[in-house]
Amino acid sequence: MGRKSSKAKEKKQKRLEERAAMDAVCAKVEAANKLGDPLEAFPVFKKYDRNGLNVSIECKRVSGMNQATVDWAFELTKTNMQTLYEQSEWGWKDREKREEMTDDRAWYLIAWEDSSVPVAFSHFRFDVECGDEVLYCYEVQLESKVRRKGLGKFLIQILQLMANSTQMKKVMLTVFKHNHGAYQFFREALQFEIDDTSPSMSGCCGDDCSYEILSRRTKFVWQAHLGALPVVCNYLIDGASYTLEVLLPGVDIGSPGPVGRRGSV
Repeated sequence: MGRKSSKAKEKKQKRLEERAAMDAVCAKVEAANKLGDPLEAFPVFKKYDRNGLNVSIECKRVSGMNQATVDWAFELTKTNMQTLYEQSEWGWKDREKREEMTDDRAWYLIAWEDSSVPVAFSHFRFDVECGDEVLYCYEVQLESKVRRKGLGKFLIQILQLMANSTQMKKVMLTVFKHNHGAYQFFREALQFEIDDTSPSMSGCCGDDCSYEILSRRTKFVWQAHLGALPVVCNYLIDGASYTLEVLLPGVDIGSPGPVGRRGSV
């Protein structure tokens, strides 16, 4: 009886620890989603004026966007992505994509030309993915006239910055394997890795899947068990250097769970 009682206590203690860890993860995601503007603390990143571009960048919840901007974002995504979706097992459905892009949890980075013409955006969310607190990038879409000028990379680096400052574990995204330019961009230019939850890694469907799940750990993760230490974020963008320092407390990291379908970039 003594041995059984001991094992039961160990199992109960383990369950309590797992629940506490998940509660901590959910609390961080909830705190991030309560922010008025995750970009407010980083004004230097609200402007991009290199390579012939001069755009301003703002961060908004989808609920704070006007209908014209929402419609523009959807139509740009459809123009850029419909064919790629139709070449995958997902297919393209206007209604499903619009619902995804207007979900209450959706945040947007929007790049404006002349403060009135939108030219690029990223749809992202603070969420729990496989037991981890993450910033999940659903879309990064640019008008053709502003591509290959460093703006897409700049938007992703803003996402990394916000993930660091909100204590997320990593930035995640889904990319089609046949979207060769995007895949190379994230893997080589931005040094994203194939995530453990990706089909090719988890073994759930392997090479039969048309997509990979990529991720990049935040600087916060490497300090997570070392107490409150300053994390210095260095960004070199088209020759311009940016350095930001964020003081982050140590936390425990949650355990993995199931993965769901996400939008693809």
